[in-house]
Amino acid sequence: MALKTPYVKLANGYECPILGLGTWKSKPGEVVQAVKDAIDIGYRHIDCAFVYGNEPEVGEAISAKIAEGVVKREDLFITSKLWNTFHRPDLVRGALLKTLQNLKLDYLDLYLIHWPQAYKEEGELFPADADGKIQFSDVDYLDTWRALEPLAREGLARSLGLSNFNSKQVERVLQAASVKPVVNQVECHPYLNQKRLQEFCEARGIKLTAYSPLGSPDRPWAKPGEPQLMDDPKLQTLAARLGKTVAQILIRYQIERGIIVIPKSVTRSRILSNYQVLDFALAPEDVTLIDSFHCNGRLVPMTASLGHKYHPFENDEF
Repeated sequence: MALKTPYVKLANGYECPILGLGTWKSKPGEVVQAVKDAIDIGYRHIDCAFVYGNEPEVGEAISAKIAEGVVKREDLFITSKLWNTFHRPDLVRGALLKTLQNLKLDYLDLYLIHWPQAYKEEGELFPADADGKIQFSDVDYLDTWRALEPLAREGLARSLGLSNFNSKQVERVLQAASVKPVVNQVECHPYLNQKRLQEFCEARGIKLTAYSPLGSPDRPWAKPGEPQLMDDPKLQTLAARLGKTVAQILIRYQIERGIIVIPKSVTRSRILSNYQVLDFALAPEDVTLIDSFHCNGRLVPMTASLGHKYHPFENDEF
């Protein structure tokens, strides 16, 4: 019998499985089976977003597994995210309702503001001018947050959170919020270990979720010759010593640190392998070694919206 995923207690009392399935870059034709496989294997946390373009397929898989009696809705923790073109307060409710419709759910367990920077509304998801430059909106994410709070009180989203917010932006939300964010989902792996941001958020009752925990090896903008985290010889040596894969080491690294982690795969064997991280632990010296890889190596820099006044990474903020 598969080991049960440990849960992380959120500041509002809800619990979130520390290990989940990411669905970023999972193509619509592949993601139905991937989510079904994940639920069969034992995953209870599925991370989605409207902009990924595959929420209807994720919803199809969830519905199928509930109908089969494999899980009940309350067994699952489903996260999704508000995209940049829906930050304007009058658009927030409709965006959440559309996500719920896509996922065939009555509520989300967690709804995040995907990025702090807003894009021009009521058009393309990546609205661009004639030169291909993203068109911005000047909506303040505090106004977006205030529009989310009533939806949480209504139970449409049990918990609210942030994604890709730096420490100053998190603090600004906390100062204004009546419903506090409980999660900040950020890029996190040994080259960008987010230690400072984790300490900052944890001190304020906010858990980190790590996306791209394997270093996003399939990121389409990677340049030839860029380092690939999974090929790191020190990690390969550690994995060989422990009889594990490098991916398993990277996932376990986040679990050891109390960080929620959402590796993405659509391959059943990898989805299974990524789940087989609950039966071993890393020694403190192993964690220290992996911590030492940190080089502020951001692999998802969101260059498309550089120049936006709320871009979170422009001034080397943490």
